Amino acid sequence: MIVGIVGLGRMGSAMAQRLSQNGCEVIGWDRNPAAVRALADAGGTTAAHARAVASAAPFVITTITEDSGVRGLFGAPEGMLQAGIAGTLFIEMSTLQPLTVRELAGAIEAHGARIVDAPVLGTIPSVREGKLVALLGGTVEDVARARPVLDILAQKVVHMGPLGSGHAMKLAANLGLAAYVQGLAESIALGEREGLSLDAMLGVFAAGPTANGWLNARKGVLTGEKTEVSLDIRTLRKDMMSVVATGARAGVTMPLSTGVLAALSAAVAGDWGDRDIGELAAFLREKIVQRYET
Repeated sequence: MIVGIVGLGRMGSAMAQRLSQNGCEVIGWDRNPAAVRALADAGGTTAAHARAVASAAPFVITTITEDSGVRGLFGAPEGMLQAGIAGTLFIEMSTLQPLTVRELAGAIEAHGARIVDAPVLGTIPSVREGKLVALLGGTVEDVARARPVLDILAQKVVHMGPLGSGHAMKLAANLGLAAYVQGLAESIALGEREGLSLDAMLGVFAAGPTANGWLNARKGVLTGEKTEVSLDIRTLRKDMMSVVATGARAGVTMPLSTGVLAALSAAVAGDWGDRDIGELAAFLREKIVQRYET
């Protein structure tokens, strides 16, 4: 099975490795030459541009950070719509606004190709172990066709509904994560100012109603350990911008989301954007909490 991957960042590179290890022939491209070289060094096939990937593979995964970048992948002069893509299935695994994939679908289908949205829940270790959760939007037929690829990457594939539903679910999930991380950051800051130790607070949070998998997995980050970044602050900020924009179009007021977006924007402005979202708590304590003498 030949699978194209456009976007070889942390997630895309891990997906390429996982697919290759499970018998797929992977051809990839990224606008970052270093990412392309890394794929070549790992034994993957590389392409000169996105159009070449779409020409060579019946399945093309796209995993790009922002909506404008995905639109450019298809519509640019060397974009994938310029290739002979009749019969190709695009598996859009970025975290996008639902509107984006719905708008792209018309042009893609006009060229005889199909698309599903398939954002995922999980981190780099989840990719390596094939334990992602894929959130699918699209027709029943297109989702079934995407399954052989997704079953290599994900332990669970959930068909959420028509095209765009997967992205809607991913934004809803990331909204909850962002709100939790911000709430945790404020809880830790408050407790610290009242003389509580970080370790003691984390132990209580892990034993109480706020206990969850993310807290258990990222406890090291919260205590200052340097570990592999799972999701950086800048990317979560982008997702929250998409949440607020999608909510505005849908007529949903989102005061909490707007507040979390402001906090994430402050961290990005303070040059913390490339850090793990677990470090948002440290940013709040070090840069935002008011300092005063008692």
